[in-house]
Amino acid sequence: MTVPEVLAELKGTSRRTFYRWREMGTGPAVLKLPNGELRVWRSAFMEWLEEREEAAA
Repeated sequence: MTVPEVLAELKGTSRRTFYRWREMGTGPAVLKLPNGELRVWRSAFMEWLEEREEAAA
């Protein structure tokens, strides 16, 4: 998934928030491509979301 696709799934989360999570090590795992773009595996994204849901419960 691209960063815009991740943000669309999160409905309303800003790009800055995503990068802040990344800096803090609390965001989903990403793969950095040779051109500098980031990609998130859908499975890693879903796992990360489930962890956030469990933490919020």
